[in-house]
Amino acid sequence: MPDATQPSRYRPEEEFPRRLPLMGDPVAAADFPETRLRWRNDRAAAEVGLAALTDDAWISHFGRFEPLPGNLPEPLALRYHGHQFGSYNPELGDGRGFLFAQLYDQGGRLLDLGTKGSGQTPYSRFGDGRLTLKGAVRELLATEMLEALGVPTSRTFSIIETGESLHRGDEPSPTRSAVLVRLNHSHIRIGSFQRLATLEDAETMAALLRWTVEHYVGHPDALTMPTDAAAGLLLTYTATQCARTVAAQMIAGFVHGVLNTDNINVTGESFDYGPWRFTPLWDPGFTAAYFDEAGRYAFGRQAQVVYWNVGQLAMSLRLIAASETLTAALDSFPAAYETAIAERFCWRLGVSQADADADRALVLAGERLMREGAVPIDQFFVDWAGGRVPETDLPEALVAPFSAAVAGRAATRGRWWEDAPPQSMPIEEVERLWAAIAEHDDWAPLTAKITAIRAMGAGLAVA
Repeated sequence: MPDATQPSRYRPEEEFPRRLPLMGDPVAAADFPETRLRWRNDRAAAEVGLAALTDDAWISHFGRFEPLPGNLPEPLALRYHGHQFGSYNPELGDGRGFLFAQLYDQGGRLLDLGTKGSGQTPYSRFGDGRLTLKGAVRELLATEMLEALGVPTSRTFSIIETGESLHRGDEPSPTRSAVLVRLNHSHIRIGSFQRLATLEDAETMAALLRWTVEHYVGHPDALTMPTDAAAGLLLTYTATQCARTVAAQMIAGFVHGVLNTDNINVTGESFDYGPWRFTPLWDPGFTAAYFDEAGRYAFGRQAQVVYWNVGQLAMSLRLIAASETLTAALDSFPAAYETAIAERFCWRLGVSQADADADRALVLAGERLMREGAVPIDQFFVDWAGGRVPETDLPEALVAPFSAAVAGRAATRGRWWEDAPPQSMPIEEVERLWAAIAEHDDWAPLTAKITAIRAMGAGLAVA
Protein backbone atom coordinates (compact mmCIF):
# COMPACT_ATOMS: atom_id res chain seq x y z
CA MET A 1 0.00 0.00 0.00
CA PRO A 2 1.50 3.39 -0.94
CA ASP A 3 2.68 5.56 1.95
CA ALA A 4 0.70 8.81 2.02
CA THR A 5 3.72 10.59 3.55
CA GLN A 6 5.75 9.79 0.42
CA PRO A 7 3.66 11.15 -2.47
CA SER A 8 4.12 9.60 -5.87
CA ARG A 9 4.65 11.57 -9.04
CA TYR A 10 1.61 13.42 -10.36
CA ARG A 11 1.04 12.49 -14.03
CA PRO A 12 -1.89 14.29 -15.68
CA GLU A 13 -3.68 13.31 -18.89
CA GLU A 14 -5.38 16.05 -20.92
CA GLU A 15 -6.07 14.37 -24.27
CA PHE A 16 -9.63 13.17 -23.71
CA PRO A 17 -11.51 16.35 -24.80
CA ARG A 18 -9.28 16.76 -27.86
CA ARG A 19 -9.57 13.13 -28.95
CA LEU A 20 -13.28 12.79 -28.14
CA PRO A 21 -14.86 16.25 -28.29
CA LEU A 22 -18.39 14.90 -28.73
CA MET A 23 -18.39 12.86 -25.52
CA GLY A 24 -19.00 15.71 -23.09
CA ASP A 25 -20.07 19.30 -22.58
CA PRO A 26 -17.89 21.89 -20.82
CA VAL A 27 -19.59 23.00 -17.62
CA ALA A 28 -18.85 25.05 -14.52
CA ALA A 29 -19.18 23.87 -10.95
CA ALA A 30 -21.73 25.45 -8.63
CA ASP A 31 -20.58 28.37 -6.51
CA PHE A 32 -21.14 26.89 -3.07
CA PRO A 33 -21.72 29.15 -0.05
CA GLU A 34 -19.38 27.00 2.05
CA THR A 35 -16.53 24.57 1.39
CA ARG A 36 -15.79 22.63 4.56
CA LEU A 37 -13.47 19.67 4.16
CA ARG A 38 -14.95 16.54 5.72
CA TRP A 39 -12.97 13.68 4.13
CA ARG A 40 -9.79 13.42 2.14
CA ASN A 41 -8.52 10.04 1.07
CA ASP A 42 -4.79 10.44 1.48
CA ARG A 43 -4.22 6.74 0.82
CA ALA A 44 -5.73 7.11 -2.66
CA ALA A 45 -4.19 10.55 -3.15
CA ALA A 46 -0.72 9.09 -2.60
CA GLU A 47 -1.25 6.72 -5.48
CA VAL A 48 -1.86 9.58 -7.91
CA GLY A 49 0.64 12.11 -6.60
CA LEU A 50 -1.77 14.41 -4.75
CA ALA A 51 -1.23 13.53 -1.09
CA ALA A 52 1.04 16.53 -0.56
CA LEU A 53 -1.76 19.02 -1.25
CA THR A 54 -2.52 21.28 1.69
CA ASP A 55 -6.11 21.36 2.90
CA ASP A 56 -6.53 24.80 1.33
CA ALA A 57 -5.27 23.53 -2.02
CA TRP A 58 -7.45 20.43 -1.69
CA ILE A 59 -10.54 22.60 -1.18
CA SER A 60 -9.58 24.81 -4.12
CA HIS A 61 -9.41 21.79 -6.44
CA PHE A 62 -12.16 19.57 -5.04
CA GLY A 63 -14.58 22.13 -3.62
CA ARG A 64 -14.21 25.07 -6.01
CA PHE A 65 -12.82 22.93 -8.85
CA GLU A 66 -9.89 25.00 -9.95
CA PRO A 67 -8.16 22.85 -12.62
CA LEU A 68 -5.30 20.62 -11.61
CA PRO A 69 -1.99 21.55 -13.31
CA GLY A 70 -1.71 20.26 -16.88
CA ASN A 71 -5.10 18.60 -16.68
CA LEU A 72 -8.52 19.16 -18.23
CA PRO A 73 -8.97 22.92 -18.65
CA GLU A 74 -12.65 22.71 -17.66
CA PRO A 75 -14.97 20.03 -16.34
CA LEU A 76 -16.95 17.88 -18.78
CA ALA A 77 -20.50 16.66 -18.21
CA LEU A 78 -20.39 13.33 -20.01
CA ARG A 79 -23.06 12.30 -22.51
CA TYR A 80 -24.68 8.87 -22.37
CA HIS A 81 -27.96 6.99 -22.58
CA GLY A 82 -28.95 3.83 -20.75
CA HIS A 83 -31.39 1.14 -19.78
CA GLN A 84 -32.99 1.95 -16.43
CA PHE A 85 -34.82 -1.01 -14.92
CA GLY A 86 -34.98 -2.50 -18.40
CA SER A 87 -36.40 0.57 -20.17
CA TYR A 88 -34.25 2.57 -22.55
CA ASN A 89 -33.81 6.24 -21.63
CA PRO A 90 -32.16 8.62 -24.13
CA GLU A 91 -32.44 11.59 -21.76
CA LEU A 92 -29.52 10.82 -19.48
CA GLY A 93 -26.01 12.23 -19.06
CA ASP A 94 -24.15 13.70 -16.09
CA GLY A 95 -26.92 15.59 -14.33
CA ARG A 96 -25.14 16.38 -11.06
CA GLY A 97 -21.55 15.50 -11.79
CA PHE A 98 -18.74 15.86 -14.28
CA LEU A 99 -15.36 14.51 -15.27
CA PHE A 100 -12.92 16.82 -13.50
CA ALA A 101 -9.49 15.34 -14.23
CA GLN A 102 -7.61 12.34 -15.57
CA LEU A 103 -4.29 11.13 -14.20
CA TYR A 104 -2.13 8.03 -13.89
CA ASP A 105 -1.46 5.98 -10.78
CA GLN A 106 1.87 4.46 -9.81
CA GLY A 107 1.12 1.37 -11.89
CA GLY A 108 0.45 3.42 -15.02
CA ARG A 109 -3.34 2.99 -15.01
CA LEU A 110 -5.36 5.92 -16.30
CA LEU A 111 -7.82 7.05 -13.62
CA ASP A 112 -10.62 9.62 -13.49
CA LEU A 113 -11.59 12.12 -10.85
CA GLY A 114 -15.33 12.57 -11.23
CA THR A 115 -17.85 14.40 -9.11
CA LYS A 116 -21.26 13.93 -7.56
CA GLY A 117 -23.26 16.93 -6.39
CA SER A 118 -21.18 19.55 -8.22
CA GLY A 119 -24.11 21.48 -9.68
CA GLN A 120 -26.48 21.58 -12.61
CA THR A 121 -25.50 20.61 -16.15
CA PRO A 122 -27.35 20.40 -19.49
CA TYR A 123 -28.54 16.96 -18.33
CA SER A 124 -29.95 17.92 -14.93
CA ARG A 125 -33.51 18.06 -16.27
CA PHE A 126 -35.55 19.07 -13.19
CA GLY A 127 -32.84 18.23 -10.64
CA ASP A 128 -30.86 20.68 -8.55
CA GLY A 129 -27.51 19.02 -9.31
CA ARG A 130 -26.74 18.64 -5.61
CA LEU A 131 -25.89 15.77 -3.27
CA THR A 132 -26.95 15.36 0.33
CA LEU A 133 -24.22 14.99 2.93
CA LYS A 134 -25.87 11.75 3.98
CA GLY A 135 -25.56 10.47 0.41
CA ALA A 136 -21.85 11.30 0.47
CA VAL A 137 -21.34 9.53 3.80
CA ARG A 138 -23.20 6.48 2.52
CA GLU A 139 -21.02 6.34 -0.59
CA LEU A 140 -17.89 6.62 1.57
CA LEU A 141 -19.01 3.67 3.70
CA ALA A 142 -19.89 1.59 0.64
CA THR A 143 -16.58 2.17 -1.13
CA GLU A 144 -14.43 1.60 1.95
CA MET A 145 -16.23 -1.64 2.83
CA LEU A 146 -16.13 -2.94 -0.73
CA GLU A 147 -12.45 -2.12 -1.13
CA ALA A 148 -11.68 -4.00 2.10
CA LEU A 149 -13.65 -7.01 0.86
CA GLY A 150 -11.76 -7.13 -2.42
CA VAL A 151 -14.49 -5.75 -4.69
CA PRO A 152 -13.29 -3.63 -7.64
CA THR A 153 -14.85 -0.28 -6.81
CA SER A 154 -14.56 3.44 -7.21
CA ARG A 155 -12.98 5.11 -4.20
CA THR A 156 -14.34 8.07 -2.32
CA PHE A 157 -11.59 10.63 -2.80
CA SER A 158 -13.06 13.74 -1.20
CA ILE A 159 -16.15 14.98 0.63
CA ILE A 160 -16.66 18.70 1.14
CA GLU A 161 -19.73 20.06 2.90
CA THR A 162 -21.18 22.91 0.87
CA GLY A 163 -23.49 24.81 3.21
CA GLU A 164 -26.78 24.50 1.36
CA SER A 165 -30.09 23.16 2.69
CA LEU A 166 -31.56 20.54 0.38
CA HIS A 167 -35.08 19.18 0.19
CA ARG A 168 -35.55 15.52 -0.66
CA GLY A 169 -38.67 13.41 -0.70
CA ASP A 170 -37.01 10.27 0.68
CA GLU A 171 -35.28 11.67 3.78
CA PRO A 172 -35.94 14.34 6.43
CA SER A 173 -35.63 17.81 4.92
CA PRO A 174 -34.07 20.27 4.85
CA THR A 175 -30.82 18.35 4.97
CA ARG A 176 -27.14 19.22 4.60
CA SER A 177 -25.34 19.25 1.24
CA ALA A 178 -21.97 18.07 0.00
CA VAL A 179 -19.89 17.61 -3.11
CA LEU A 180 -18.14 14.29 -3.53
CA VAL A 181 -15.16 13.40 -5.73
CA ARG A 182 -14.61 9.77 -6.66
CA LEU A 183 -11.51 8.12 -8.09
CA ASN A 184 -12.40 5.62 -10.79
CA HIS A 185 -10.61 3.65 -13.48
CA SER A 186 -13.08 5.07 -16.01
CA HIS A 187 -16.36 6.92 -16.36
CA ILE A 188 -16.97 5.53 -19.87
CA ARG A 189 -20.20 3.61 -19.46
CA ILE A 190 -22.00 0.96 -21.45
CA GLY A 191 -24.53 3.75 -21.89
CA SER A 192 -21.84 5.87 -23.58
CA PHE A 193 -21.75 3.35 -26.43
CA GLN A 194 -25.53 2.96 -26.40
CA ARG A 195 -25.95 6.67 -27.06
CA LEU A 196 -23.66 6.56 -30.08
CA ALA A 197 -25.44 3.48 -31.43
CA THR A 198 -28.80 5.23 -31.11
CA LEU A 199 -27.43 8.28 -32.91
CA GLU A 200 -25.78 5.99 -35.51
CA ASP A 201 -22.55 7.91 -34.98
CA ALA A 202 -20.11 5.28 -36.22
CA GLU A 203 -17.19 7.71 -36.45
CA THR A 204 -17.33 8.78 -32.82
CA MET A 205 -17.95 5.21 -31.68
CA ALA A 206 -14.84 4.03 -33.52
CA ALA A 207 -12.82 6.81 -31.89
CA LEU A 208 -14.21 5.95 -28.44
CA LEU A 209 -13.51 2.27 -29.05
CA ARG A 210 -9.87 2.96 -29.86
CA TRP A 211 -9.50 5.27 -26.86
CA THR A 212 -10.81 2.60 -24.49
CA VAL A 213 -8.72 -0.19 -26.01
CA GLU A 214 -5.62 2.01 -25.86
CA HIS A 215 -6.07 3.31 -22.32
CA TYR A 216 -7.96 0.54 -20.50
CA VAL A 217 -7.34 -2.72 -22.34
CA GLY A 218 -3.80 -1.50 -22.87
CA HIS A 219 -3.23 -2.85 -26.38
CA PRO A 220 -0.25 -1.18 -28.10
CA ASP A 221 -1.84 -1.39 -31.56
CA ALA A 222 -5.19 0.11 -30.58
CA LEU A 223 -4.98 2.92 -33.14
CA THR A 224 -4.15 0.74 -36.12
CA MET A 225 -5.75 -2.68 -35.53
CA PRO A 226 -8.92 -3.69 -37.43
CA THR A 227 -12.13 -2.40 -35.89
CA ASP A 228 -13.54 -5.91 -35.47
CA ALA A 229 -10.49 -6.97 -33.50
CA ALA A 230 -10.64 -3.85 -31.31
CA ALA A 231 -14.35 -4.38 -30.60
CA GLY A 232 -13.75 -8.00 -29.70
CA LEU A 233 -10.94 -7.05 -27.36
CA LEU A 234 -13.00 -4.39 -25.59
CA LEU A 235 -16.07 -6.60 -25.20
CA THR A 236 -14.02 -9.53 -23.88
CA TYR A 237 -12.27 -7.20 -21.45
CA THR A 238 -15.50 -5.61 -20.24
CA ALA A 239 -17.29 -8.95 -19.94
CA THR A 240 -14.42 -10.43 -17.93
CA GLN A 241 -14.01 -7.41 -15.66
CA CYS A 242 -17.75 -7.12 -15.01
CA ALA A 243 -17.96 -10.84 -14.25
CA ARG A 244 -15.16 -10.53 -11.71
CA THR A 245 -16.76 -7.52 -10.07
CA VAL A 246 -20.24 -8.97 -9.71
CA ALA A 247 -18.72 -12.22 -8.38
CA ALA A 248 -16.83 -10.23 -5.77
CA GLN A 249 -20.01 -8.34 -4.88
CA MET A 250 -21.83 -11.62 -4.34
CA ILE A 251 -19.17 -12.99 -2.00
CA ALA A 252 -19.21 -9.68 -0.13
CA GLY A 253 -23.00 -9.94 0.22
CA PHE A 254 -23.41 -6.59 -1.50
CA VAL A 255 -26.48 -5.40 -3.40
CA HIS A 256 -25.84 -2.35 -5.57
CA GLY A 257 -29.51 -1.63 -6.05
CA VAL A 258 -29.44 0.20 -9.40
CA LEU A 259 -27.49 -1.83 -11.97
CA ASN A 260 -28.61 0.21 -14.96
CA THR A 261 -26.39 0.34 -18.05
CA ASP A 262 -25.45 3.94 -17.23
CA ASN A 263 -24.07 2.62 -13.92
CA ILE A 264 -21.83 -0.02 -15.52
CA ASN A 265 -18.52 1.23 -16.84
CA VAL A 266 -16.40 -0.51 -19.45
CA THR A 267 -13.60 -1.18 -16.96
CA GLY A 268 -15.95 -3.08 -14.69
CA GLU A 269 -15.65 -1.30 -11.35
CA SER A 270 -18.71 -0.92 -9.21
CA PHE A 271 -19.56 2.77 -8.76
CA ASP A 272 -22.29 5.38 -8.21
CA TYR A 273 -23.83 4.18 -4.96
CA GLY A 274 -27.40 5.12 -4.16
CA PRO A 275 -29.76 2.70 -2.35
CA TRP A 276 -27.09 0.05 -1.72
CA ARG A 277 -27.30 -2.54 1.06
CA PHE A 278 -25.32 -5.49 2.37
CA THR A 279 -27.66 -8.44 2.75
CA PRO A 280 -27.20 -10.06 6.16
CA LEU A 281 -28.18 -13.50 4.83
CA TRP A 282 -27.60 -15.36 1.57
CA ASP A 283 -31.07 -14.39 0.38
CA PRO A 284 -31.37 -14.37 -3.43
CA GLY A 285 -34.53 -12.24 -3.25
CA PHE A 286 -33.05 -9.47 -1.09
CA THR A 287 -33.36 -6.03 -2.69
CA ALA A 288 -31.68 -2.75 -1.78
CA ALA A 289 -34.01 -0.19 -3.38
CA TYR A 290 -37.53 0.29 -2.06
CA PHE A 291 -38.60 1.17 -5.61
CA ASP A 292 -37.30 -2.13 -7.06
CA GLU A 293 -40.72 -3.68 -6.57
CA ALA A 294 -40.19 -6.45 -9.14
CA GLY A 295 -36.80 -7.41 -7.68
CA ARG A 296 -34.98 -6.84 -10.95
CA TYR A 297 -31.74 -6.03 -9.11
CA ALA A 298 -32.16 -8.47 -6.23
CA PHE A 299 -29.07 -10.08 -4.72
CA GLY A 300 -29.47 -13.36 -6.58
CA ARG A 301 -30.11 -11.69 -9.95
CA GLN A 302 -27.08 -9.42 -10.06
CA ALA A 303 -24.91 -11.63 -12.25
CA GLN A 304 -27.77 -12.22 -14.68
CA VAL A 305 -28.52 -8.51 -15.06
CA VAL A 306 -24.86 -7.51 -15.42
CA TYR A 307 -24.51 -10.13 -18.16
CA TRP A 308 -27.58 -8.62 -19.84
CA ASN A 309 -26.01 -5.18 -19.53
CA VAL A 310 -22.79 -6.34 -21.17
CA GLY A 311 -24.99 -7.74 -23.91
CA GLN A 312 -26.23 -4.20 -24.53
CA LEU A 313 -22.64 -3.15 -25.13
CA ALA A 314 -22.37 -5.94 -27.68
CA MET A 315 -25.57 -4.76 -29.35
CA SER A 316 -24.20 -1.21 -29.54
CA LEU A 317 -20.89 -2.29 -31.02
CA ARG A 318 -22.74 -3.95 -33.90
CA LEU A 319 -22.76 -0.48 -35.46
CA ILE A 320 -19.07 -0.92 -36.29
CA ALA A 321 -18.24 -4.62 -35.75
CA ALA A 322 -19.42 -8.04 -36.94
CA SER A 323 -21.95 -9.94 -34.85
CA GLU A 324 -19.85 -13.13 -34.90
CA THR A 325 -16.90 -11.37 -33.24
CA LEU A 326 -19.13 -9.82 -30.60
CA THR A 327 -21.01 -13.03 -29.82
CA ALA A 328 -17.77 -14.88 -29.21
CA ALA A 329 -16.55 -12.10 -26.90
CA LEU A 330 -19.83 -11.94 -24.96
CA ASP A 331 -19.68 -15.70 -24.41
CA SER A 332 -16.63 -15.17 -22.17
CA PHE A 333 -18.81 -13.83 -19.33
CA PRO A 334 -20.27 -17.07 -17.85
CA ALA A 335 -16.94 -18.86 -17.55
CA ALA A 336 -15.25 -15.75 -16.16
CA TYR A 337 -18.00 -15.42 -13.56
CA GLU A 338 -17.79 -19.04 -12.45
CA THR A 339 -14.01 -18.80 -12.14
CA ALA A 340 -14.23 -15.55 -10.20
CA ILE A 341 -16.88 -16.85 -7.78
CA ALA A 342 -14.58 -19.71 -6.80
CA GLU A 343 -11.57 -17.40 -6.48
CA ARG A 344 -13.37 -14.84 -4.32
CA PHE A 345 -15.06 -17.48 -2.15
CA CYS A 346 -11.77 -19.21 -1.37
CA TRP A 347 -10.03 -15.85 -0.89
CA ARG A 348 -12.54 -14.61 1.67
CA LEU A 349 -12.65 -17.97 3.42
CA GLY A 350 -8.85 -18.03 3.52
CA VAL A 351 -8.31 -21.45 1.94
CA SER A 352 -6.48 -22.69 -1.12
CA GLN A 353 -8.23 -23.50 -4.36
CA ALA A 354 -8.42 -26.96 -5.88
CA ASP A 355 -9.68 -28.04 -9.30
CA ALA A 356 -12.74 -26.45 -10.90
CA ASP A 357 -15.17 -29.23 -9.92
CA ALA A 358 -14.04 -29.27 -6.29
CA ASP A 359 -14.22 -25.49 -6.06
CA ARG A 360 -17.72 -25.50 -7.55
CA ALA A 361 -18.81 -28.07 -4.97
CA LEU A 362 -17.32 -25.92 -2.19
CA VAL A 363 -19.20 -22.81 -3.30
CA LEU A 364 -22.51 -24.61 -3.75
CA ALA A 365 -22.24 -26.28 -0.35
CA GLY A 366 -21.32 -22.97 1.26
CA GLU A 367 -24.21 -21.14 -0.36
CA ARG A 368 -26.62 -23.86 0.75
CA LEU A 369 -25.30 -23.78 4.31
CA MET A 370 -25.72 -20.00 4.52
CA ARG A 371 -29.11 -19.96 2.82
CA GLU A 372 -30.84 -22.92 4.48
CA GLY A 373 -29.07 -22.51 7.81
CA ALA A 374 -29.79 -18.74 7.95
CA VAL A 375 -26.11 -18.14 8.76
CA PRO A 376 -25.11 -14.47 8.35
CA ILE A 377 -22.65 -14.13 5.49
CA ASP A 378 -20.02 -12.25 7.48
CA GLN A 379 -20.26 -14.74 10.36
CA PHE A 380 -19.98 -17.72 8.02
CA PHE A 381 -16.63 -16.58 6.64
CA VAL A 382 -15.34 -16.07 10.20
CA ASP A 383 -16.60 -19.33 11.67
CA TRP A 384 -15.15 -21.46 8.87
CA ALA A 385 -12.04 -19.34 8.26
CA GLY A 386 -9.00 -21.27 7.14
CA GLY A 387 -11.05 -24.44 6.71
CA ARG A 388 -11.67 -25.06 10.41
CA VAL A 389 -14.94 -26.75 11.41
CA PRO A 390 -16.74 -24.79 14.13
CA GLU A 391 -19.11 -26.09 16.76
CA THR A 392 -22.61 -25.63 15.42
CA ASP A 393 -26.21 -26.64 16.00
CA LEU A 394 -26.95 -26.69 12.26
CA PRO A 395 -28.28 -29.93 10.74
CA GLU A 396 -25.63 -32.41 9.72
CA ALA A 397 -27.18 -32.49 6.25
CA LEU A 398 -25.98 -28.90 5.78
CA VAL A 399 -22.69 -29.12 7.63
CA ALA A 400 -21.36 -32.41 6.26
CA PRO A 401 -21.21 -31.45 2.55
CA PHE A 402 -19.36 -28.23 3.30
CA SER A 403 -17.02 -29.92 5.79
CA ALA A 404 -16.15 -32.50 3.15
CA ALA A 405 -15.63 -29.86 0.47
CA VAL A 406 -13.29 -27.75 2.61
CA ALA A 407 -11.36 -30.67 4.11
CA GLY A 408 -7.69 -30.84 3.17
CA ARG A 409 -7.44 -27.28 1.86
CA ALA A 410 -4.55 -25.24 3.13
CA ALA A 411 -5.21 -22.06 5.08
CA THR A 412 -3.93 -18.99 3.22
CA ARG A 413 -3.89 -16.43 6.04
CA GLY A 414 -3.62 -16.24 9.80
CA ARG A 415 -6.37 -15.55 12.30
CA TRP A 416 -5.85 -11.80 12.22
CA TRP A 417 -9.43 -11.09 13.45
CA GLU A 418 -8.81 -12.62 16.88
CA ASP A 419 -7.63 -9.13 17.87
CA ALA A 420 -9.67 -7.14 15.34
CA PRO A 421 -13.10 -8.63 14.70
CA PRO A 422 -14.38 -8.51 11.10
CA GLN A 423 -16.60 -5.61 10.22
CA SER A 424 -20.16 -5.78 8.93
CA MET A 425 -22.23 -2.98 7.42
CA PRO A 426 -25.90 -3.49 8.33
CA ILE A 427 -28.20 -0.66 7.38
CA GLU A 428 -28.90 -0.02 11.09
CA GLU A 429 -25.24 0.82 11.65
CA VAL A 430 -25.17 3.10 8.62
CA GLU A 431 -28.11 5.00 10.11
CA ARG A 432 -26.41 5.22 13.53
CA LEU A 433 -23.24 6.62 12.02
CA TRP A 434 -25.23 9.21 10.10
CA ALA A 435 -27.33 10.10 13.16
CA ALA A 436 -24.18 11.03 15.10
CA ILE A 437 -23.29 13.48 12.34
CA ALA A 438 -26.79 14.79 11.73
CA GLU A 439 -27.67 15.31 15.39
CA HIS A 440 -24.33 16.20 17.01
CA ASP A 441 -21.90 16.82 14.14
CA ASP A 442 -19.91 13.97 15.62
CA TRP A 443 -17.66 12.42 13.00
CA ALA A 444 -15.68 10.27 15.43
CA PRO A 445 -17.85 7.13 15.04
CA LEU A 446 -17.54 7.32 11.24
CA THR A 447 -13.78 7.79 11.45
CA ALA A 448 -13.47 4.86 13.85
CA LYS A 449 -15.55 2.66 11.55
CA ILE A 450 -13.39 3.44 8.54
CA THR A 451 -10.25 2.72 10.58
CA ALA A 452 -11.69 -0.67 11.56
CA ILE A 453 -12.75 -1.43 7.98
CA ARG A 454 -9.26 -0.64 6.71
CA ALA A 455 -7.73 -2.86 9.37
CA MET A 456 -9.97 -5.70 8.18
CA GLY A 457 -8.94 -5.01 4.58
CA ALA A 458 -5.27 -5.14 5.53
CA GLY A 459 -5.83 -8.46 7.30
CA LEU A 460 -7.74 -9.97 4.39
CA ALA A 461 -5.02 -8.86 2.00
CA VAL A 462 -2.44 -10.94 3.84
CA ALA A 463 -2.17 -14.25 2.01
